[in-house]
Amino acid sequence: MNWKFCTALILIAGFILFFSGCAKESADRLAQTGNVCDTAAVKYSTQIVPIMQDNCYSCHGNGTTFGSGGVALYTYGQLKGYADNGYLVGNVTHAPSYVAMPYLAPALPTCETEVIVAWVRQGAPNN
Repeated sequence: MNWKFCTALILIAGFILFFSGCAKESADRLAQTGNVCDTAAVKYSTQIVPIMQDNCYSCHGNGTTFGSGGVALYTYGQLKGYADNGYLVGNVTHAPSYVAMPYLAPALPTCETEVIVAWVRQGAPNN
């Protein structure tokens, strides 16, 4: 009976350590610990393109618009059109009456959303 108690105690301790580690990792990522979200002068090539590559191109990239409402965001000109008409900001901020993007996935991290919004407010330059 003693071995059952020890086994149960080890399993419970393992679960607690596992889930507390996940919670800490998520909290750090959400808090952007140690990182400052710079939105002063957003650059398309170094800030916007990597966000798009990581989160959008799998559905809206070059030749991959099937099932994505025909929305292509692979080139600057394509993305600029959605930036100018308000859809880009509406979608990534999950504004009412817009389709939340990324579709059926968690929202972008707050800093990435802020960078996209700032870039659009700065005129969505091709820089």
